[in-house]
Amino acid sequence: MKRIISLIFLAAICASPLIAQQKKAVNPAQQKMDSFITALMAKMTVDEKIGQLNLPSSGDITTGQASSSDISKKIKAGQVGGLFNIKGVDKIKAVQQIAVENSRLKIPLLFGMDVIHGYHTVFPIPLGISATWDMDAIKKSARIAATEASASGINWTFSPMVDISRDPRWGRISEGSGEDPYLGSQIAKAMVTGYQGKLQANNEILACVKHYALYGAGEAGRDYNTVDMSRVRMYNEYLPPYKAAVDAGSASIMASFNEVEGIPATGSKWLMTDVLRKEWGFKGFVVTDYTGIPEMIEHGMGDLQTVSALALNAGIDMDMVGDGFLNTLKKSLAEKKVSMDQINRACRLILEAKYKLGLFTDPYKFCDPTRAEKEVFTPENRQVAREIAAESFVLLKNSNNTLPLKKSGTIGLIGPLSDNTANMYGTWSVAALLDKSVTVLQGLKNALGNDAKILTARGSNFLADSVMEHRYVNVHNPTYKRDSRTEAALIKEALDVAKKSDVIVAVMGEGSEFSGESSSVTSIDLPETQKNLLKELAKTGKPVVLVLFTGRPLALKWENENLPAILNVWFPGSEAGNSIADVLFGNVNPSGKLTATFPQNVGQVPLYYSHKNTGRPEAGKFTKFRSNYLDVTNDPLYPFGFGLSYTNFSFSDIKLSSNTLTAGKSITATVKLTNNGKYDGKEVVQLYTRDLVGSITRPVKELKGFQKISLKAGESKDVTFTITEEDLKFYNSNLKFVAEPGDFKLFIGGNSRDVKETSFKLVK
Repeated sequence: MKRIISLIFLAAICASPLIAQQKKAVNPAQQKMDSFITALMAKMTVDEKIGQLNLPSSGDITTGQASSSDISKKIKAGQVGGLFNIKGVDKIKAVQQIAVENSRLKIPLLFGMDVIHGYHTVFPIPLGISATWDMDAIKKSARIAATEASASGINWTFSPMVDISRDPRWGRISEGSGEDPYLGSQIAKAMVTGYQGKLQANNEILACVKHYALYGAGEAGRDYNTVDMSRVRMYNEYLPPYKAAVDAGSASIMASFNEVEGIPATGSKWLMTDVLRKEWGFKGFVVTDYTGIPEMIEHGMGDLQTVSALALNAGIDMDMVGDGFLNTLKKSLAEKKVSMDQINRACRLILEAKYKLGLFTDPYKFCDPTRAEKEVFTPENRQVAREIAAESFVLLKNSNNTLPLKKSGTIGLIGPLSDNTANMYGTWSVAALLDKSVTVLQGLKNALGNDAKILTARGSNFLADSVMEHRYVNVHNPTYKRDSRTEAALIKEALDVAKKSDVIVAVMGEGSEFSGESSSVTSIDLPETQKNLLKELAKTGKPVVLVLFTGRPLALKWENENLPAILNVWFPGSEAGNSIADVLFGNVNPSGKLTATFPQNVGQVPLYYSHKNTGRPEAGKFTKFRSNYLDVTNDPLYPFGFGLSYTNFSFSDIKLSSNTLTAGKSITATVKLTNNGKYDGKEVVQLYTRDLVGSITRPVKELKGFQKISLKAGESKDVTFTITEEDLKFYNSNLKFVAEPGDFKLFIGGNSRDVKETSFKLVK
């Protein structure tokens, strides 16, 4: 008997760590949330549960009329889970009061908005800010955007957009981080953590990663278009940034408009459930894009009831504007086309998001009227925007040290963007204060004071054709005024200014709405009327600095061949003019690097650095029966990762700690970076690898790491990267994430083209 008792006692001792571990695994906060939501859902009717899945636009709600609006009737009836396109504490608090004081269960609302690259303080467009290659700066921009938006009552942003795009014809390339999955993944993580923080404070808001999935790969570069690619390509090249955002804890995901494998993404169970939830473990909720559900009707997937059921069954949780869930799900439930479990799942996920935001504890958490005065568009925020904008600029050409400019003499400031407040921001600047931006003219005046003279001329309109210009510029920008003079008269005025100037700063390119949603183009050249002006300015013999505004890679072959200096400033945001002046006059040394390849012409598109080799690769010059063009080389005009500086950096040969990498171990690669010039500066040191033999074909280069290094003039520094087996993994033909033993090349340099090279072997 004693022996039996002893054995029982011994078993209890042995089992106690396991019991303790099991108890530790239980998350009290999760339990508390689960209990709260379970109790709440037990009180909800089917109609109220479906109502949580409905996300209408704010529509007719105006200050002082919230309670009498049509949408308020639906809120009172429990038919709305959230609203978007509404901002301002007074408006949002009035609407939230309807939900928590006049609906049966008093469930608070989410309030969303497209806060894409800043709120009132606007940062560079996403493609521009990606050119900083500075994750701390990118995270900081999202943190400030979240702070300002939340001070206006918003608790959910439809950002970041992490779509990989390799086609500059697509207007929305401006909203993403370019062509590379590795860099795109790092930026996705930075943005999500910047917006969300720990989702506890009243300046932390829900992120919404979009557009899931593959939206940037639409055929012909046309928005909303079909996407068709292999799953191997999806997993290796297009899906990584979405997964990175999920791993970073993004609270929500937005479905994309395009079809994938013959099914609109909004109705794809493989995307929304199998990959997103089962493979990646996503715990948040999925919202459609604007009218994404009814648009499946045009795709040929059935009537509104059919496509609404398709979306819910696929794993969509919230219907943006479509009214499909609200008006058809109850009927589909009765007809057993959807289940109560599916409605409950979606409803629970929406309620969990509200719970995590703290809205059940304090539905007015984001409605403090004192915050906007202290935290929005502050001098401190604008200073950060100025610094980040200057860091995003890419110096594409600088012959004969044309830049930086001297603060003396006479500067001719010419071009349609030289004194244009509304077009400093770029696309999706929905909360921008259009009259508060610093124009290029104002920025130069601020920098120069009385040290130099500035002469100005418009020189051209954006486009020669007034009807076409309206399509490009005025849809969302009614403040733009076209100059009614003839092209010849505008050029003459510009030439008169040029003759009196020592240097010409030509501020040209795209307007804010040239890129963005529904802004696809077939020509990526500088508009003809602007190029005509540039050609005449170049003939004067005066040095011409092209300050280029753009939301996409442009074909700049003529400009590169005929102008001494080109500074690509994207769309810099609120502090545009000041940041441009900072770089033009050398107060800031440009350090931006391209995150999307600039082709020689549109015929090369899509063009990207991490391409595959053919069996007949291009041989460096035209050779018949090779994979090349008759009229131009395969080379880009400016490669991925490219960007000049006012100083000169050099790289030593690469030193490897070992030429053999053993599975489970690591090796290091080191280069000495030296600043050989006269200016302090920053260089983005980029590491690429190539898998020489694989079970599937592999890209000629893949970005695997980068570091942004600051060096004083004459200074050197060793820059070291650690390489592990994880860095060499890819998805094989069975979609297994593997690293295959064999030979690899390793490259380090200042862009994807100009690199030092060495080799190593992976052994297992």
